[in-house]
Amino acid sequence: MKKQIAILGSTGSIGTQALKVIAEHPDLYEAYALTANNKVDLLIEQARQFRPEAVVIANPDKYLQLKEALSDLPIKVYAGADALAQIVESGPIDIVLTAMVGYAGLRPTMNAIKAGKVIALANKETMVVAGELVNALAAQYRVPILPVDSEHSAIFQCLELNNPVHKIILTASGGPFRTFSLEQLQTVTKEQALKHPNWSMGAKITIDSASMMNKGFEVIEAKWLFGVRPEQIEVVVHPQSVVHSMVEYVDGAVKAQLGVPDMRLPIQYAFSYPKREPLSGERLDFMKCNTLTFEAPDTRRFRNLALAYEALHRGGNMPCIVNAANEVVVASFLKDQISFLGMSDVIEKTMERVTFIQTPTYEDYVETDALTRRVAAEMVINRTY
Repeated sequence: MKKQIAILGSTGSIGTQALKVIAEHPDLYEAYALTANNKVDLLIEQARQFRPEAVVIANPDKYLQLKEALSDLPIKVYAGADALAQIVESGPIDIVLTAMVGYAGLRPTMNAIKAGKVIALANKETMVVAGELVNALAAQYRVPILPVDSEHSAIFQCLELNNPVHKIILTASGGPFRTFSLEQLQTVTKEQALKHPNWSMGAKITIDSASMMNKGFEVIEAKWLFGVRPEQIEVVVHPQSVVHSMVEYVDGAVKAQLGVPDMRLPIQYAFSYPKREPLSGERLDFMKCNTLTFEAPDTRRFRNLALAYEALHRGGNMPCIVNAANEVVVASFLKDQISFLGMSDVIEKTMERVTFIQTPTYEDYVETDALTRRVAAEMVINRTY
């Protein structure tokens, strides 16, 4: 019987590659629901190709265009944040792939957990913002959370049942500015930041990778996904992106997952777990990758990584504050309203100015997110950072 997949964010980088996995295995998987934020033309194209039961466009202004374009097909069409959060509850859905970007992924992920759906997690912000709350829900409803990020999927694949872990080693490419000095970083442009050396991703995550905030978020996510302490999570810069991450056990043995940079592999593994299915594409050629290097990250040049570790150590709503501030400054950087290094300044100041809550509820997270966005946006506009 085919697994019914709901893809939240089907028009993004992860979503489009997930649809390639479904297209390669039409006997195993079927797209039950597809959602997008604004890319209505691509959502229409996807809906006509994959014929899902339902589509959702988060931006209600695009609803009529979507509805009219699919009027000749028996596809249910919805719009708005509420519809996006509710579609995941549909009975036939087996797996919800959370591939949408940012804080917006939290509510639908929580709804999917409450509905008993398997979560294929590509939206790291869900665990960054509210990892403790999400883990408690997953335990309550006995729902597995399967990581889709290449690094967390690699760790997941390396873990051995009941064998104690000494530490988790997250690899980072270092991004396009790995060798830049602080002086050079002061004048980098969004065009430079959007040119990732190894991966093809959306704009927001590409900027996060360039600033190493993406790796900081992965550190926080790893803590909640794998139940380790912050001091057990190490980041190493590995420019070749061949080793996707590693696990070191208490006896000193290290297991690593290697492969070409292809997000279809972790996506498909989340869909097929615990089985492995064939996958077309390039294979790792060890005769060609004869140089693998590793180095320590420089948190003086890339302060976001240090800020993420600080947020993790402080806990409570602090990771939520960091995430919201980061979403604001990345959007501002993409509009040429703030410098590359200025992003870290705003995040750090916001961490100082927004009220800290040690044991937040879901409502606290919602209020923290909204307040943080206002504080960070005012700093960017008034240049008070």
